[in-house]
Amino acid sequence: MAQVLGIGGVFFKADDKVALYKWYVDVLGVPMESWGGTIFQPQALLDVPGACTVFSPFKRDTDYILPSTKDFMINFVVDDLDGVLARLAAHGVLPTKPVLAEDNGRFAHILDPEGTKLELWQPKPMPT
Repeated sequence: MAQVLGIGGVFFKADDKVALYKWYVDVLGVPMESWGGTIFQPQALLDVPGACTVFSPFKRDTDYILPSTKDFMINFVVDDLDGVLARLAAHGVLPTKPVLAEDNGRFAHILDPEGTKLELWQPKPMPT
């Protein structure tokens, strides 16, 4: 059957690709390859109960992506939200609002240097 199987990548423009690349590596700890990106293997999500990839358009007038003025945000699955927040704080990056605890896990929101909202999500294992 011909069908979409998942998200194959997130691609976006940057005002300063080199500086943004360095920020994602140094501050957020995203492992980057020499070609300028990273590959997140599906197995990493399979090893985290409750993790998944979500595709969800929002209404045009949503305020969920604020304070970013962009039309999108990027959600990163993390294995230790408190540890990631400590790493970010050491680099002077603080959440844009208090950490949220919801039925499907804990969330923190930050902005990257170019104003893209990043949602950090530590999944909560879901009942089977």
